[in-house]
Order: sequence, then C-alpha cells, then structure tokens
Amino acid sequence: MAGKTLWRAMGIAALLSMTNPVLAQEKTGSRAGFTLPPGSVRVVLMRPNIRVGEQSTGGLGEPNADWTNTARANISEALRAVQAGLGNSVVEYDEGMSGEGGVMTQYSQLFSAVAGSVITYQFFPGNRLPTKKRKGSFDWSIGTDVGKLRSLEGADYALFITTNDQFGSTGRKVLQVFAMMGGISVTSGVHAGYAGLVDLRSGELVWLNADQQMGGDVRTAEGAAKRVKQLLEGFPGKPVETAAAGGGQ
Repeated sequence: MAGKTLWRAMGIAALLSMTNPVLAQEKTGSRAGFTLPPGSVRVVLMRPNIRVGEQSTGGLGEPNADWTNTARANISEALRAVQAGLGNSVVEYDEGMSGEGGVMTQYSQLFSAVAGSVITYQFFPGNRLPTKKRKGSFDWSIGTDVGKLRSLEGADYALFITTNDQFGSTGRKVLQVFAMMGGISVTSGVHAGYAGLVDLRSGELVWLNADQQMGGDVRTAEGAAKRVKQLLEGFPGKPVETAAAGGGQ
C-alpha cells in the first residue's frame, strides 16, 4: 500500500511539474524616464487586495476567511507604519459619498490581472512579447477612466497592492517529500505579492514591484511588516528600507 501511495504521489508531482509555470526572473520595472521627486505628489493608497488560504494536495487554493481577515488587519497596520516615510503625501483611499467602492474593487482586480501579465510577458524573458523586447520598454495601463473617479480627485497617483498566500496543507507537504524522493521539484505554498503605482492622469502603470516568492507570514504582525517592506522595496521617491526600518525578519 505504501508503495502505491508513493507512486501515486510521484505521478501527481510529475504532472504538476509539467503544468506549473517557471517563476519570473525579474521583479521590478518602471516606465522609461519616470521619476517621483520627494514631496512633489499626492498618492492614494488603495485598499489592498488580500487573499489567504490553504493549498490542497493537488495545488488548488482553498480560501480561509479567518486567515484573510487577520492578514488584512496586519497588512493595513504595517502600511500605516510606513506610509508617512515614503517621501510624498500618501493617504488611504476613502470613497466618501461617491459610492465608488465597488468600481475601485474592480480596478484593484484589474491591477492584479495587469501585474500578472507583466510578470508573465515581460519580467520572464522567455515569454516576453515582441512589443516588450526593446530594452527599457514598460508600457502597461489600467485605462484612463480611473482618473475620472470623484473619490480620487486631487490625487496624482494610486498605489495598488495585491497579496496571495496559500499555505501548504499536510497533504501538499507529504507530496513534496515524495516528489523529492523521486527527483521531482514540487513547491508547497504560494506567497505572491504585487505593488504598483498608477498615474491617474493617464492610467499608466509607471512602477511595479512583483515577487512570486515573498517572505513574511501575513497572519502575524511581524510577518506582515516584513511583507510590506518587500512589497514597497524600491518605491519611487524614497527608499522603503529607510521608511520601514525595524520591520519583521
């Protein structure tokens, strides 16, 4: 029985190794010529798009509402601790009386989709689209209409943040061990994050920091602080290393 279990696990691992994409090699990109002098602009920090769950044996994500709510609170607190040190006026999004919260949720999801495309078709050279092969080419957008929203009046840029964490289940970890015995690489857990700055005048994505293998357990305050520091590493205007000094390890 143990032998059959081993071979079954190795078979699943082999299939997953063929279907899992190769991770991105580059992590940060910005529009050619883009600069953000400290003290020059107003940035709106959008509500982070946060998902936390468990990764099943087969690699599927199973949402966990309690983990997600805890992570949302931890990341929000960590962001408040660093936003004053980012070199410009960074304020949290407030829809006020505009009733545009639902629309902004859609834009947050759109940002996540665009960030995923940047990772797949620009950051990984092997998949780079013909229009993205020219050195310095970074041409991505979420559309010009975002800057017309009343709830963003007076702002110059919007800062979007997305995190996706799937902690490996016991079955997934067992599969990983069996796969290693068979010389097959299978990951346990997903920890991806994107932070991007959008020019509200044009809708252009002018800076993106994305990593498919982020650190920090977002279910803890210390881990969330580490995650936020990684998300905002290289933020235009002022290095986040200074703003987030003392974050989690």
